[in-house]
Amino acid sequence: MESKEISRAVIKRLPRYYRYLGELLESGVERISSNELSDRMQVTASQIRQDLNNFGGFGQQGYGYNVKHLHAEIGKILGLDKMYHMIIIGAGNLGQALANYAQFEKWGFKVTGIFDVNPVLRGVSVRNVPIRMVEELPEYLKENETHIAALTLPKEHAREMAELVVANGVKAIWNFAHTDLKLPDDVVVESVHLSESLMQLSYNMSNYKKTGKNHSKQKKSF
Repeated sequence: MESKEISRAVIKRLPRYYRYLGELLESGVERISSNELSDRMQVTASQIRQDLNNFGGFGQQGYGYNVKHLHAEIGKILGLDKMYHMIIIGAGNLGQALANYAQFEKWGFKVTGIFDVNPVLRGVSVRNVPIRMVEELPEYLKENETHIAALTLPKEHAREMAELVVANGVKAIWNFAHTDLKLPDDVVVESVHLSESLMQLSYNMSNYKKTGKNHSKQKKSF
């Protein structure tokens, strides 16, 4: 298929398709129409067809979508047909919560290392992964292939740690620190600002009280 630019909005919807299709698979559903998927996801059927047509369509007129096949194909588009080794830097509550989330491994993201500066945590295991000290990180990265570094540490240390892992070959950063990172163009950064999400929720709550309209439900494209 010829390479084409896919909009950010479409890419943001793909994980939702993957999740809903996974739930359908678990329920034993073998095929589904765009209209039926639309009812479940609160995205218009035409939007679903347009999104999937960006990657070849996958459906058959009068038949709909083969759930298992579509789930697998979207997984490939998302890169979930590979196994990624991920380290977590910052073993506080959030870091340990991420390490404890077993679903990540089912999606192909395996936590292989956890790092912190607190000596009290040295050797503590989270799902059989021992917490190491940050000073061990450069040597660890030299000896272990690492695809992703999740930063769950205070923002004042985030840039230093990001630059350290990038200097040691890591090309993807999952950034939970409350700061924006400036890294080389060949490094992929996905920032998760929990406070901004909470502020958006606050706005929607406040707006609903004023207008009686739930704007969070009107954003059908996400």
